[in-house]
Amino acid sequence: MELSINGQMRTLGREAVAPDMPLLWALRDVLNMTGTKFGCGVAACGACTVQVDGAAVRACVTPLASVAGKRIVTIEALGSAAQPHPLQAAWIAHQVPQCGYCQSGMLMAAAALLAKTPNPNDADIDAAITNICRCGTYPRIREAIKTAAAAIRATNAPAARPAVVREA
Repeated sequence: MELSINGQMRTLGREAVAPDMPLLWALRDVLNMTGTKFGCGVAACGACTVQVDGAAVRACVTPLASVAGKRIVTIEALGSAAQPHPLQAAWIAHQVPQCGYCQSGMLMAAAALLAKTPNPNDADIDAAITNICRCGTYPRIREAIKTAAAAIRATNAPAARPAVVREA
């Protein structure tokens, strides 16, 4: 089976995976991509959230057969230490991480939200981010998402044009 993960085609041998294997286990156990976390196994907590064709998806209940031919993005591709994604920078600025276990799933869900809703309000955030944070940092998460949204909008803003002076 071939999967597009973080912009690279990855081949998973038949001996290593079955079509009904959850994406989470293929990522973690077969490909050794351990940034995506196992939390509950029933799609309730969101620790395993990745993006499939831009949508936030719970990898623990997503069979491999359902993502063949689709674009999968994991936390490993969100940003780097040298060039963090605006969400990662905002997470640190707002001191969101506590225990940190839910963070990769939260960040992937937040990135999917910002890709579709560039200026989310609290209701947008609450509707899109259904991940569970046992540490209860939801107010910080909301503020970090808004900060990242503003940074992304500022980066994507068209360059200012000089004023046109008209002769009278």
